[in-house]
Amino acid sequence: MGRFFKNLAFTTLVLVLVLAIAAGLGAIVLYNRTNLPDPNKDFQTNTSFIYFNDSKTKLGSLSVQNRQTISYEQMPKSIKDAAISAENRTFWSDQGISIGGIVRAAWTIARGGEMQGGSTITQQYIKILYLSQDRTMQRKLKELVLAVKMGKQVPKEDILAGYLNTIYFGRGAYGIQAAAKSYFNVDASKLTVPQSAVLASILNNPTLFDPSGGAKARERLLNRYRYVLDGMLEAGNITQAEHDEYSRKLPAFPEVPINNRWGGTNGYLLKMVQNELLDDGFTDSQINGGGLKVTTTFDPAAQKAAVATGQKYKKLAGSNAGKNGAKNLHPAIASVKVGTGEVLALYGGDDYITSTRSWALQARPAASTFKTYAVIAGMRNGFSLKSKLNGDTFTPQGDSVPIRNEFSEQYGDVTLQKATEDSINTAFVDMMTQIDNGPSAMLKAANDAGVPKGSGWDLNNRMPLGVAEVSPLDQATGYATIANEGKYVPSHVVAKVTDSSGKTLYTAKTKGKQTIQKDIAHDTTYALENVVNEGTGSAVSNLGYPVAGKTGTNGVGDDITSAWFVAYTRQISTAVMYVAGDSGNADLDPYAAPGDSTFFGGTYPARTWASYMKVAMKGLPAKDFPKPDWVNLSGNHYGDTERETMTTPTPTPTPTPSETRTPTPEPTQPSTPSRPEPTQTSSEPEPTDTPSQPEPTDTPSRPLPSLPKPTLPGIPGPRDGDDGDNGATGR
Repeated sequence: MGRFFKNLAFTTLVLVLVLAIAAGLGAIVLYNRTNLPDPNKDFQTNTSFIYFNDSKTKLGSLSVQNRQTISYEQMPKSIKDAAISAENRTFWSDQGISIGGIVRAAWTIARGGEMQGGSTITQQYIKILYLSQDRTMQRKLKELVLAVKMGKQVPKEDILAGYLNTIYFGRGAYGIQAAAKSYFNVDASKLTVPQSAVLASILNNPTLFDPSGGAKARERLLNRYRYVLDGMLEAGNITQAEHDEYSRKLPAFPEVPINNRWGGTNGYLLKMVQNELLDDGFTDSQINGGGLKVTTTFDPAAQKAAVATGQKYKKLAGSNAGKNGAKNLHPAIASVKVGTGEVLALYGGDDYITSTRSWALQARPAASTFKTYAVIAGMRNGFSLKSKLNGDTFTPQGDSVPIRNEFSEQYGDVTLQKATEDSINTAFVDMMTQIDNGPSAMLKAANDAGVPKGSGWDLNNRMPLGVAEVSPLDQATGYATIANEGKYVPSHVVAKVTDSSGKTLYTAKTKGKQTIQKDIAHDTTYALENVVNEGTGSAVSNLGYPVAGKTGTNGVGDDITSAWFVAYTRQISTAVMYVAGDSGNADLDPYAAPGDSTFFGGTYPARTWASYMKVAMKGLPAKDFPKPDWVNLSGNHYGDTERETMTTPTPTPTPTPSETRTPTPEPTQPSTPSRPEPTQTSSEPEPTDTPSQPEPTDTPSRPLPSLPKPTLPGIPGPRDGDDGDNGATGR
């Protein structure tokens, strides 16, 4: 038995020696084969630059690496001493690695824990320059080898200077120079001992120790700060008296000017770009430190025009409400290129730092601009532009609240085309009541156009009146789908992304999908073109280009809470929305132009649209829209129901004695079926590319829009405005 144990012990000893020799040889081979890169050559700041669609005009930059490299000699002794005290007190004597730290990390792993730090300043510097932040054994082993090599080949002073020039201090500041500016608004060379001790404390965990994080963060920082001062005293860097004085409290933190990268109107665009890059699969580290070149869809001339126009009419309309009126008025402009979905311009606020809310992305009641999707739903269910509808006040079956038009106007029987031109509430509600699941059909039409469901999308027959909340960008996208003959292309702001070497990493997809029948899109455009030429949108008819669009004014009781004009040419779709107040729900009527009692969509919103589009369309040809196909008349037939068609001229509207809105409550029993999926149904015939059908013989020929020299239209009178309230909406 004793001989057995002696043999076992001998065998074990041999195995241990073999393993030790193998490990040693492996370490030698690894050490010899691992080359130390040149930190000064390989290290880059990796700021990502954002450009307008010309790829030349700079929009801004996205980078957490706000850094300005300084030399070792420019760094004060206090920051060198403080950093060593905070992170690696054996820095001047160790070989680049900490044996104690390695043992602690190994013990943690042996107990089933995660890979820990235990890193010296040299190891941290190696990790920053050459390695990932992954906590793996392979990365840790390579870090150790490189740290040993660096400790032997690079002077300690260079290692410390490189470390202090690259380490992250929070607040987007990389390196001691940027950190000194970010926290104390001084150059690094001017840092005091307490300030240096604070910065050395913060770099351990910038989020945890940032003094702007509140009382608890300052308390954590104070404890860490005192630990650093203790180390400096122990090393003889400060006297006992200095230690005691500094330890009483943290130094003062002055108010530091905010980095203006996000300032002004460009801040909103940069945030959109950042968010879309994340959605497209880029990581935060790639976006903010990957050295990307991002070409956006924003057109510099169009964006400048959107900002100038928005600010101009904000001031002009705001002055109608008094000295401080403009402060509470919020015009919003969103402009999309038809056929590609490229967002050309966006205005929704004046300064991103002051307010991060962009009104161009904020959903508000769409009012009668939402009726466009009812037109599509109607034609999908047997209605034509000549179908007869009720233009008078009436109470739908099963409802106790009458539907009224603006100023309670009575129109008699009207066509769908006339109802669209004059934004006749009663006619649209009448159409919804005649369609099986009419509100669901309308919701599907909006979804197919690219408008996502939002707040206020209750499925009831009053849905065309526009309680549904939609953002200007979504409305511009939805109308762009119609302008694109029913092909939907998602709106986007990132066109192309390349890396620092010029390699293309991403290109936006701009291929459209036919979500609305082509002939229905043609007829919808024809109806909207007549809104501009003959109806409530006539304020923009002198632009000099064929225009199709819709006005919208949302009324709640006696207040106008949103006013819209959404329209398109063959090339550009633009939505303009006005709201007021902090929440965007205040009354707009105080901002109405002199002589107008109501802030209609056909007034300032239409003028804003025309002023912006005059610049955005500059240099583009005037293209006519496709001719109407006269769906459900001489063209394709959709739906199983034959609808009554008007063959006589539409009567002239006769206003009732009442010329004021009569507030009425919402319907008490709305229907709420589930939302259908926005997909093209197979039962409806596919659109074809055959020549358009001729007009019915009982209708006049289609008027072609004239092309006069562009002029800025004046504000129309109240009767060029919009329709009624019915408790929540108007034209």
